[in-house]
Amino acid sequence: MARMTLDESEFREDAGRMWWLFLITGIAWLWIALIVLRLNLETVYAISILFGFVAIGAGVNELMAIPMSTRGWKIARGILGVICIAAGIVAFFRPEGTFVALASIVAWLLLFLGIFNVIAAIMAHGMPLWWLTLIIGLVEIGLAFWAAGYFRGSAIILVAWVAAVALLRGVTEILMAFRIRGARKQLHAATV
Repeated sequence: MARMTLDESEFREDAGRMWWLFLITGIAWLWIALIVLRLNLETVYAISILFGFVAIGAGVNELMAIPMSTRGWKIARGILGVICIAAGIVAFFRPEGTFVALASIVAWLLLFLGIFNVIAAIMAHGMPLWWLTLIIGLVEIGLAFWAAGYFRGSAIILVAWVAAVALLRGVTEILMAFRIRGARKQLHAATV
């Protein structure tokens, strides 16, 4: 195992103190998923606006996580954050678009989120619950392909996809919170 420099251990200690932030955002995402499923949305316009907010929220969430990431993950989180925000903006500019257009935007966002989670899981192999992040990523990729190929125009399915984005995001954030908390405990044990 490589020895950690003082700067690296201080960085990890600072990032470890913020584990609760991921827990709060994860709970907020689960709350948003529940609200999305409770809303009575029947028009593409309303669903598009809702999706825009969810996508921008996911992007801002990724950008907020950049300071607590290592250099390679900072770049990945920055790219994913920009993609999410761009998807949200596109949904705002074309809210009257067709089901096909919104399903396509949702599909691309789910694909990028899924790929990111699969890579994160592979990188975290050996850490507790790494496999759960892998399953979430694979589910997101599967939903992306389903959304990309579904053109029947069902508002209920679109709402379910938006809720799925929020739900999977919430679970991912909660997993991240406890993973960071566990790493912080290991760091304390190693330094004592």
